[in-house]
Amino acid sequence: MENSGISRGLRTLVIVVAITTLLIALHSIFSQLSAPEVYDADDTEIAVSPGDRFSVRVPDSPAGGYHWIIAEPRPDPAVLKAAGGRVTTGGPPAGSARHLSFEAVRPGRTDLRLLRCRRCGPGAADEAGARSLNFRVTVR
Repeated sequence: MENSGISRGLRTLVIVVAITTLLIALHSIFSQLSAPEVYDADDTEIAVSPGDRFSVRVPDSPAGGYHWIIAEPRPDPAVLKAAGGRVTTGGPPAGSARHLSFEAVRPGRTDLRLLRCRRCGPGAADEAGARSLNFRVTVR
């Protein structure tokens, strides 16, 4: 057998690294393709399927003391459930944004109301600087 100057162990290592790199690349591609849908504040109609996860992206400025909550009346828990949130930061003019995440439970229709408030207690919708966003969520 001819000796090519590359040991069998090194050849095996190169193959393992190549396969691992390929698997990581495929995972990244499929993760992007199956990432949750992101809706913006002006997307008032949201249509999803049972089991789908999605998020609503709203402008976030915690320095002003404001934050976003799911307001009353709350969405029907048989149709939609909250699944957490996260903040993303970007440069001007975008600033930072809060992503409120949800999961579609089963077919139906429900309303989702988000409220930007400081105290966020009773009457929070009437406080100065408060803002509300309303969405109709249809799980089909």
